[in-house]
Amino acid sequence: MIGVGVAMLGMGSCSTLSGLIGGKDKNIKKETVLPSDREQIQLQAKSQEYTSEDLARGTIKGDWAIEEVNGQRTVGVKPPYLKFVPSEKRVYGNNGCNVLNAEYTYNAADSTLSFDHIATTMMMCNEPGLTDIDINSALSNVKRYTWERDGNEYYLYLTDANMNRLLVLMHQNFEFLNGSWRVLTIGDESMNNPDLKLVIDVDEGKIHGNTGCNIFNGSFEIDRETANVISFQDLITTRMACENPEYETRFLVALEDADHAKPISGSRVLLLNSANEVVLTLER
Repeated sequence: MIGVGVAMLGMGSCSTLSGLIGGKDKNIKKETVLPSDREQIQLQAKSQEYTSEDLARGTIKGDWAIEEVNGQRTVGVKPPYLKFVPSEKRVYGNNGCNVLNAEYTYNAADSTLSFDHIATTMMMCNEPGLTDIDINSALSNVKRYTWERDGNEYYLYLTDANMNRLLVLMHQNFEFLNGSWRVLTIGDESMNNPDLKLVIDVDEGKIHGNTGCNIFNGSFEIDRETANVISFQDLITTRMACENPEYETRFLVALEDADHAKPISGSRVLLLNSANEVVLTLER
């Protein structure tokens, strides 16, 4: 039996792992979802989605990860992203180091786009190889855009007046996390336990699975204002005795430590912590 005090399924009071085994606190905003208001919450989430109809109309809205700048992959202390808010004609985001905002205008008829009055915070980020300055410079030179759909992902290509590509943006589509996953690694250690699995239901915000010994359930939240940010919470397990309880504990702690997700292929996803370290490697 694990000696970490994880709540037993079916008991009246369930404690999160954060307070039991040293996981970090999660400060992501929660909304209370009752049966009567679940439909409204789903509508709120849907309003932030980018659709094929938006693509066909050339609409620019919603949350986008900054994938590339001037042909190179973006590198930041935080995942760089932009959030377009058409009703305000403003864009908000992060360049990988500092928070930014700007005015933006676009015309779908001729695919023109520009950013004005770009402002950022001035925090010092003493990390090598950051592309924050490149992102700021690229935004100020954007004049046009093109777009495409690749499978379930949507891409915006922001260019200068001569159609030279400056930035590649990808819409935040968490559908890539839906389904059943086998755990390949915990940290940098390979796992060889076919019973160790995680099932994620993005629409319902629920997770369940097997620690390799015990069944567990929990909740799953995403922060659509920040690129690929996730939070696994309210984890509860059964309490069967385990042959290797340290692996179960490490798996549950890794779930609680996960801060964002990164698909690396159609069948593999990395879960990383806030320091951008891989905590879990998942295979569909």
